[in-house]
Amino acid sequence: MDIIEIERALIKRYKNKLYNKFVKAILDYELLQNGDVVGVCISGGKDSFVLAKMFQEYVKHGAIKIDARYLVMDPGFNKENIDNLKLNAKKLGIPITTKESDIFKVAEKHGKESPCYLCARMRRGFLYQFAKEQGCNKIALGHHFNDVIETTLLNVFYGGTFKTMLPKLKAENFGNMELIRPMYYIEERNIINYMNYCEVEAMNCGCKIASGVFSSKRREIKNLIAKMKLNFKDVEKSIFQSTNNVNLECIVGWVAKGEKKSFLDEYIDK
Repeated sequence: MDIIEIERALIKRYKNKLYNKFVKAILDYELLQNGDVVGVCISGGKDSFVLAKMFQEYVKHGAIKIDARYLVMDPGFNKENIDNLKLNAKKLGIPITTKESDIFKVAEKHGKESPCYLCARMRRGFLYQFAKEQGCNKIALGHHFNDVIETTLLNVFYGGTFKTMLPKLKAENFGNMELIRPMYYIEERNIINYMNYCEVEAMNCGCKIASGVFSSKRREIKNLIAKMKLNFKDVEKSIFQSTNNVNLECIVGWVAKGEKKSFLDEYIDK
C-alpha cells in the first residue's frame, strides 16, 4: 500500500475511530497550544507509529498551529528490529531522527525482578533530554485507552492504590517540558486494525519481557479484562469512567499534594 492510501485511510476509513478521538483528547485536556514543538516519541510499535501519522495530519490541518519532531530512541534494539523500524517509518512516510542508548542493558542488569519500571524511567528521562535537544517543549507518547484502564487496575491489584495514567504531566527535572498522551480515547483494537489495513507489521518493544522471557503483570490484567468482557461488554468504559467519577465522600483515605488525608478528618468536622 502506498503512502497516499495510508494517509487517506486515516482521514476517511478510520477517521471516527482514530483521528477524531485524537483531536477530541487534544481539545478536552488542552494538550496543545499555538507554537508548541512536540517530540513525537516512536518506539517502533504500532501505537507510536499511528500517533506519528496523526500528528503529521494535525500539523498540516489542525486548528492549533504546532510543529513536530519524530524521535526514535534506540534503547539497544538488535539489528533486525532497528532495521524493521526504519523500514516501517519509510513506508509510513515518517521522517525520523534516531539516538542510541544502552538502556536495555542497564535495566536488565540492575532492574532485578522489575526491569520494566527502571527501563520506563530511564527511557522517559532520555526522551525528555532528546526532545529538548531537538527544540521541543513537549513529548507525546502513544499510550491509549486500554493502557489507561490496565494501569488503573494494575495500581489497584498490585500497588494498593487508586490512580491512573494522566493525559498530561509536567516534567519534574526538565524545566517547562511537558508529556502529553493524545491517544487517551483511542481503543487498541482500532490501532491494530489500521496498521493491518496499511500492511505494516510493527514490532513489540524489542525487549525480553515483551518477548515473553519474563512474566508481565500487564498481560495478566489484559487477559482478565478480556474475560470480564464476556459477561459485561462495557467493562472497559466503566473502568475508564471510574477515574473521572471518584467520590471523595466515599473514600477512606487519599493523598493530596503529598499529604495523606483520612475520611475521619472530614467526619469529625461534621
